[in-house]
Amino acid sequence: MIKIAILVREETTHKCTGRGCLKSFNGKTESFARYQGTETELVGFFHSGGDLDYKLKTMKEAGVNVIHVSTCMRAKYDDYEGLVQRIGKDFDVIGYTHGSAEGKTRPTISVTGKTVLETTLHKNDKL
Repeated sequence: MIKIAILVREETTHKCTGRGCLKSFNGKTESFARYQGTETELVGFFHSGGDLDYKLKTMKEAGVNVIHVSTCMRAKYDDYEGLVQRIGKDFDVIGYTHGSAEGKTRPTISVTGKTVLETTLHKNDKL
């Protein structure tokens, strides 16, 4: 089973319900299409404000394998690239959740290779 968390932008949570991220996760579409045929669990849905190091530690302790950095983070978070690299030290990171795989104002950045999907046909294929 792949344990997933979604990291969203704090300021966006003032208006956003998370519907786009959750719809994509539940339907295994867009950035979550990679998990079709694989059992997944959404372990966390959290924002970038507050003590992010503590939140990441908690996700690690909960067994999270992959953190999807939300599309709003890619579009509006000032240090999106640095954040993805920082999270990528301990997790696979997919740099968007829904919408276009490539951003309008900056490219999607992902850090992968730590998690092997359990249902892949080739045991050496990675996330």
